[in-house]
Amino acid sequence: MQASDIGAVPIAHQGEPDEVRARVADLGASAILAFDGAQHVGQLQFRRYVPGTRSPNGVWDPLYWMDFGERAPILPSVTVAVCCCHVGQVDDSDQRVGRYLGRGIGSALLDHFLAWVRVREFEAVVAKATPDRRAVMEFLGGFPPRVYEARGFSVTNQWIDDDLSRTIRGQSLASAEDPEAATIASCVLQCQ
Repeated sequence: MQASDIGAVPIAHQGEPDEVRARVADLGASAILAFDGAQHVGQLQFRRYVPGTRSPNGVWDPLYWMDFGERAPILPSVTVAVCCCHVGQVDDSDQRVGRYLGRGIGSALLDHFLAWVRVREFEAVVAKATPDRRAVMEFLGGFPPRVYEARGFSVTNQWIDDDLSRTIRGQSLASAEDPEAATIASCVLQCQ
Protein backbone atom coordinates (compact mmCIF):
# COMPACT_ATOMS: atom_id res chain seq x y z
CA MET A 1 0.00 0.00 0.00
CA GLN A 2 1.37 3.33 -1.06
CA ALA A 3 0.16 6.82 -0.08
CA SER A 4 -1.73 6.99 -3.40
CA ASP A 5 -3.89 4.05 -2.25
CA ILE A 6 -5.36 6.10 0.62
CA GLY A 7 -8.95 6.84 -0.31
CA ALA A 8 -9.02 3.99 -2.83
CA VAL A 9 -8.73 1.02 -0.43
CA PRO A 10 -10.01 0.49 3.13
CA ILE A 11 -7.77 1.83 5.89
CA ALA A 12 -10.09 1.86 8.91
CA HIS A 13 -8.07 -0.86 10.64
CA GLN A 14 -4.77 0.90 9.96
CA GLY A 15 -5.48 4.18 11.73
CA GLU A 16 -5.95 7.73 10.51
CA PRO A 17 -4.81 8.68 6.97
CA ASP A 18 -1.92 10.81 8.30
CA GLU A 19 -0.68 7.86 10.37
CA VAL A 20 -0.77 5.62 7.31
CA ARG A 21 1.07 8.24 5.23
CA ALA A 22 3.76 8.46 7.93
CA ARG A 23 4.24 4.67 7.89
CA VAL A 24 4.44 4.67 4.10
CA ALA A 25 7.07 7.44 4.27
CA ASP A 26 9.01 5.48 6.91
CA LEU A 27 8.87 2.00 5.38
CA GLY A 28 7.91 2.57 1.75
CA ALA A 29 4.53 0.85 2.28
CA SER A 30 2.06 0.07 5.06
CA ALA A 31 0.30 -3.05 3.75
CA ILE A 32 0.36 -5.77 1.14
CA LEU A 33 -2.93 -5.60 -0.79
CA ALA A 34 -5.02 -8.27 -2.52
CA PHE A 35 -7.45 -7.62 -5.37
CA ASP A 36 -10.02 -9.60 -7.31
CA GLY A 37 -9.84 -7.66 -10.56
CA ALA A 38 -10.27 -4.06 -9.47
CA GLN A 39 -12.00 -5.00 -6.18
CA HIS A 40 -9.90 -4.77 -3.00
CA VAL A 41 -10.42 -8.05 -1.11
CA GLY A 42 -7.75 -8.08 1.57
CA GLN A 43 -4.68 -6.59 3.14
CA LEU A 44 -1.90 -7.52 5.51
CA GLN A 45 -0.80 -4.48 7.46
CA PHE A 46 2.58 -3.85 9.02
CA ARG A 47 4.58 -1.14 10.74
CA ARG A 48 7.99 -0.59 12.25
CA TYR A 49 8.12 -2.26 15.66
CA VAL A 50 8.42 0.18 18.54
CA PRO A 51 9.35 -1.56 21.82
CA GLY A 52 7.08 -0.73 24.72
CA THR A 53 4.07 0.08 22.52
CA ARG A 54 0.81 -0.01 24.45
CA SER A 55 -2.61 -0.15 22.82
CA PRO A 56 -4.85 2.55 24.28
CA ASN A 57 -8.00 0.54 23.48
CA GLY A 58 -6.90 -3.10 23.61
CA VAL A 59 -8.03 -5.18 20.64
CA TRP A 60 -9.99 -2.19 19.30
CA ASP A 61 -6.85 -0.25 18.31
CA PRO A 62 -4.32 -0.99 15.54
CA LEU A 63 -1.51 -0.76 18.12
CA TYR A 64 -2.81 -3.99 19.69
CA TRP A 65 -0.59 -5.93 17.30
CA MET A 66 2.60 -4.45 18.78
CA ASP A 67 1.46 -4.46 22.41
CA PHE A 68 3.20 -7.44 24.02
CA GLY A 69 3.26 -5.83 27.47
CA GLU A 70 5.75 -7.45 29.84
CA ARG A 71 5.95 -10.45 27.49
CA ALA A 72 7.65 -8.53 24.70
CA PRO A 73 10.36 -10.57 23.01
CA ILE A 74 13.88 -9.19 22.84
CA LEU A 75 14.23 -7.96 19.28
CA PRO A 76 16.87 -6.33 17.10
CA SER A 77 16.57 -2.57 16.63
CA VAL A 78 15.38 -2.79 13.01
CA THR A 79 12.27 -4.96 13.35
CA VAL A 80 8.99 -4.79 11.47
CA ALA A 81 5.73 -5.95 13.03
CA VAL A 82 3.00 -7.88 11.27
CA CYS A 83 -0.30 -6.27 12.13
CA CYS A 84 -3.75 -7.47 11.16
CA CYS A 85 -4.64 -9.31 7.98
CA HIS A 86 -8.19 -8.78 6.78
CA VAL A 87 -9.37 -11.08 4.00
CA GLY A 88 -12.77 -10.44 2.46
CA GLN A 89 -12.49 -6.75 3.37
CA VAL A 90 -14.08 -4.80 0.52
CA ASP A 91 -14.79 -1.59 2.43
CA ASP A 92 -13.97 0.13 5.73
CA SER A 93 -16.59 -1.82 7.69
CA ASP A 94 -15.97 -4.86 9.86
CA GLN A 95 -18.00 -6.99 7.44
CA ARG A 96 -16.20 -9.64 5.38
CA VAL A 97 -17.25 -11.19 2.08
CA GLY A 98 -17.29 -14.91 2.77
CA ARG A 99 -16.37 -16.10 -0.72
CA TYR A 100 -12.81 -14.82 -0.19
CA LEU A 101 -12.30 -16.62 3.12
CA GLY A 102 -10.49 -19.95 3.32
CA ARG A 103 -8.92 -19.64 -0.13
CA GLY A 104 -5.31 -19.02 0.94
CA ILE A 105 -5.42 -15.25 0.34
CA GLY A 106 -4.17 -14.43 3.85
CA SER A 107 -1.27 -16.89 3.61
CA ALA A 108 -0.36 -15.50 0.18
CA LEU A 109 -0.37 -11.96 1.61
CA LEU A 110 1.94 -13.12 4.41
CA ASP A 111 4.27 -14.79 1.90
CA HIS A 112 4.40 -11.63 -0.24
CA PHE A 113 5.11 -9.57 2.87
CA LEU A 114 7.99 -11.85 3.87
CA ALA A 115 9.43 -11.59 0.35
CA TRP A 116 9.15 -7.78 0.66
CA VAL A 117 10.94 -7.93 4.03
CA ARG A 118 13.80 -10.04 2.63
CA VAL A 119 14.82 -7.40 0.08
CA ARG A 120 14.99 -4.72 2.77
CA GLU A 121 17.36 -4.40 5.69
CA PHE A 122 15.11 -5.59 8.48
CA GLU A 123 16.81 -7.69 11.12
CA ALA A 124 13.63 -9.37 12.37
CA VAL A 125 9.88 -9.68 11.98
CA VAL A 126 7.59 -9.94 15.01
CA ALA A 127 3.98 -11.06 14.98
CA LYS A 128 1.25 -11.53 17.53
CA ALA A 129 -0.38 -14.84 16.68
CA THR A 130 -4.08 -15.31 17.27
CA PRO A 131 -5.85 -18.32 18.73
CA ASP A 132 -6.43 -21.10 16.23
CA ARG A 133 -10.17 -20.52 16.14
CA ARG A 134 -11.66 -19.46 12.79
CA ALA A 135 -14.14 -16.95 14.26
CA VAL A 136 -11.46 -15.29 16.40
CA MET A 137 -8.95 -15.18 13.51
CA GLU A 138 -11.51 -13.55 11.22
CA PHE A 139 -12.56 -11.04 13.89
CA LEU A 140 -9.02 -10.00 14.76
CA GLY A 141 -7.54 -10.47 11.31
CA GLY A 142 -4.67 -12.72 12.29
CA PHE A 143 -2.93 -16.05 11.95
CA PRO A 144 -2.37 -18.83 14.49
CA PRO A 145 1.18 -19.78 15.54
CA ARG A 146 1.31 -22.76 13.15
CA VAL A 147 1.10 -20.42 10.14
CA TYR A 148 4.09 -18.43 11.37
CA GLU A 149 6.06 -21.52 12.40
CA ALA A 150 5.62 -22.97 8.89
CA ARG A 151 7.46 -19.87 7.62
CA GLY A 152 10.42 -20.10 10.00
CA PHE A 153 9.14 -18.04 12.92
CA SER A 154 9.80 -19.16 16.50
CA VAL A 155 7.13 -18.85 19.17
CA THR A 156 8.79 -16.91 21.98
CA ASN A 157 5.89 -16.71 24.41
CA GLN A 158 2.23 -17.68 24.77
CA TRP A 159 -0.37 -16.31 27.17
CA ILE A 160 -4.06 -15.78 27.69
CA ASP A 161 -4.95 -12.21 26.77
CA ASP A 162 -7.58 -11.01 29.25
CA ASP A 163 -8.81 -8.20 26.99
CA LEU A 164 -9.18 -10.62 24.09
CA SER A 165 -10.99 -13.07 26.38
CA ARG A 166 -13.56 -10.44 27.36
CA THR A 167 -13.94 -9.26 23.77
CA ILE A 168 -14.44 -12.63 22.12
CA ARG A 169 -16.96 -13.67 24.73
CA GLY A 170 -18.77 -10.35 24.35
CA GLN A 171 -18.82 -10.86 20.59
CA SER A 172 -19.95 -14.52 21.04
CA LEU A 173 -16.89 -15.79 19.16
CA ALA A 174 -15.99 -18.51 21.67
CA SER A 175 -17.46 -20.24 24.66
CA ALA A 176 -16.44 -19.49 28.21
CA GLU A 177 -15.33 -23.13 28.48
CA ASP A 178 -12.65 -22.64 25.80
CA PRO A 179 -9.64 -20.97 27.48
CA GLU A 180 -7.52 -21.58 24.38
CA ALA A 181 -9.76 -19.17 22.45
CA ALA A 182 -7.92 -16.23 24.04
CA THR A 183 -4.39 -17.66 23.90
CA ILE A 184 -2.09 -15.51 21.82
CA ALA A 185 1.62 -15.81 21.11
CA SER A 186 4.60 -13.72 20.13
CA CYS A 187 6.36 -15.09 17.07
CA VAL A 188 9.75 -13.91 15.80
CA LEU A 189 11.58 -14.44 12.52
CA GLN A 190 15.26 -13.52 12.49
CA CYS A 191 16.13 -12.12 9.03
CA GLN A 192 19.91 -11.83 9.31
